[in-house]
This record gives sequence, C-alpha cells and structure tokens, in this order.
Amino acid sequence: MSLDEVRDEARAFLSDHFPKWRKENNARGDLDFEQQRSWQRYLYEHGWGVPTWPIAYGGRGLGMLESMVWNAEKVSAGAHTFFNLVGLGLAGPTIIARGSDDQKARYLPALARGDEVWCQLFSEPSAGSDLGNITTRAERIDGGWVVNGQKVWSSGAAESDRGMLVARYDTSLPKQQGLVYLLADMHAPGVDVRPLRQIDGGAHFSEVFFTDVQIADDDLVGGPGDGWSVAMTTLTNERMSLGGGFGTFAMSFDEVVDIARRTGRIDRYGLVDIYARRTILDVLNNRVQSKLFAGQIPEAEGSVIKLLMAELGTLTADVAIDALGAGGMLAAEAPSAQQRFLGSHAMHIGGGTDEIQRNAIAERVLGLPREPRPDKEVPFKDQLRS
Repeated sequence: MSLDEVRDEARAFLSDHFPKWRKENNARGDLDFEQQRSWQRYLYEHGWGVPTWPIAYGGRGLGMLESMVWNAEKVSAGAHTFFNLVGLGLAGPTIIARGSDDQKARYLPALARGDEVWCQLFSEPSAGSDLGNITTRAERIDGGWVVNGQKVWSSGAAESDRGMLVARYDTSLPKQQGLVYLLADMHAPGVDVRPLRQIDGGAHFSEVFFTDVQIADDDLVGGPGDGWSVAMTTLTNERMSLGGGFGTFAMSFDEVVDIARRTGRIDRYGLVDIYARRTILDVLNNRVQSKLFAGQIPEAEGSVIKLLMAELGTLTADVAIDALGAGGMLAAEAPSAQQRFLGSHAMHIGGGTDEIQRNAIAERVLGLPREPRPDKEVPFKDQLRS
C-alpha cells in the first residue's frame, strides 16, 4: 500500500469507528486503563491492533513510514493511547525477532489483543545507562532458572502480567557476556512489585524484587549468553516506539501561546525558541522518513531527536509555568502544564540519558573516538563496583 492509501484507509476507519466505540463504551475525555485495553482489543478485532507486526502474527506488515502515518491519524482523531506501549512496541517485536515458535504462539495473540500487559525489567539501582552492570542473578536448576535481585524504574510494572527480564547467570564472564533474557510471570510467587510515587502525583514506575522466583527454560529467549544481544533488540525497538510519539512528550506551541495570551505574560524569546525547536524536530522527523523511504536505516538521527525532544519538553513546560506565575502552583489552574513541568525532567533520563545521546552523536556524527572501556573484557566478578 502507498502512504496515501494507508492514510485514507486509517482516516476512514477512525472516523467511522472511534466515535461509535466511544459512545458504546460511554468513554468521555481521556480514556482510563481498562478503556484503553478495550480500544486496543477493538483495533485488533478490526485489523489495526498491531499494524507493524507480520500478518502471520495478527498484524498488517506495515513499515515504519506507514506506522508513522497511522499514529499521526490516531493523534488527529483523538484515538491515540499509550496502552501497553512496552508490550506492543518492545516485547512483541523482540519475541517476533528472537523468540521460539512456541513463545510466539503463547504470547503474541494475548499481547496483540490487549489481554496481557508487559513491562521491561532491565534497570537496577546500580545499572541504568550501563546495562552491563546488572547484578540480578539467574541460577540454573533442573528445567529452568531461579532469579534473585532487584529492578527499578520499571514502567507499568504494577499493572503488568509479564516482564522482559535480563539477569546474570555467570560472573566469570565479562559483564556483557554472562547474561540471560527471560520472560517472567509478574504474578509468580516471590515477585514483589512496589510502585514509586512521583513528584507529579502519579506512580507510573515501580521497583520490583525477585526472591527465589522460578522461570522455566521455555521462557528463555535465545540461549545462555544471548541476553545482551536480545536486550539490544528490545532497546532498538524502544527507540523506534519512542520515535512514533516524539511530539506528545512536549506541550504544543499553541498550548503555550494560549496560556501566555490568557495570563498576559508573553515571553517572546521563549515562544520563538519553542517554535524554532519544533520546526527543527519536524525537519528531523522528515529526514528520518526520507531515509526510510530510500531503504536506509537512520542511526544518529534517533539520538539527535531524542535529545531535542527532552529539551523541548522542559522548555515548553518552563515557559508555560512562568506565564502562569503563582497560579502554576495550582493544579486546577492549568493541570496539563503543571504535570508536564513536574514530569519533564524524566525525559532527560528515560529511553537513554542526555549524556548517552551526546556520546552517540559525538561518535557517529562528529567522528570522535569511542570512550575507553577497560572493563569490557574483565570478568564481572573481578570488576570494581561501588
């Protein structure tokens, strides 16, 4: 299908079906969690649940360009949600690319329908940007593994049924070589999920503790030692998933302008800065689309866009809150602006920190030498850790 054909079909489908679904489900305003699940199931039943997945797994086989068109039409129709983004955007594609036939048959249908929600169990208190430092242990037992350790900053873990877990099985190997990638049951005995209250009042993240949690060999993706490469597959899909929603993490230019006009506090420099950065972001997104259309794989563009997106999110929230003055302290005055302001700094960390993105830009765009990694070949048990 051409992009125009995808756009026309998506626009017609959403125009016909989304208002009808909202009325039948008495859905007003922002959709709650169960309404989002219901909408995902509706999309799946009508062939739009996982459009980028292969047809064999319930998808439409669309590419990234077509996916961008679909997402843009959903946003325009007010039908875009972030329901199970980790599951649909990360877990599913990872299982499709690296999972066994049995894992695909067991997990993909429930994922696509919205029956099961997934989370990502990668980061730890001492292993965030450097994933190779994880210390959660997976010990061999007959027919599977016993897991002990702690994960943190796991998005949506409190609502999740399963999780993608990276753990260490061999400390005698260098840190990136002794890892396994397991599919964990979040309801299994020994799994303790503790939501973390955020500054904006939400509890999107959780810390997760594993105490003698048993995971069968059937839930090992790849083999022992493949944990790092499978995790990189997941992280690649994470960047692609984030790329589909860059504009949603920052307030729109019109939102900020409306607040400035209403309060009479107009920061012309700040508004010009927002407009310029949003224009640059649009140009970069067009560049990515052009590369994809030409059959090329974008590389450093993802890091540049992610960095710009985080800076734009902070800038728009700061200008809006400054315009609100003391009223910005009251959620009722401008709830969206206050929530964006309190949560904006998280975007400088999630999906790869600003420092990680700048390193990637320095190496891939400017051609600067890679940072020295003296620990790359040292057995994990012999590495110095704080």
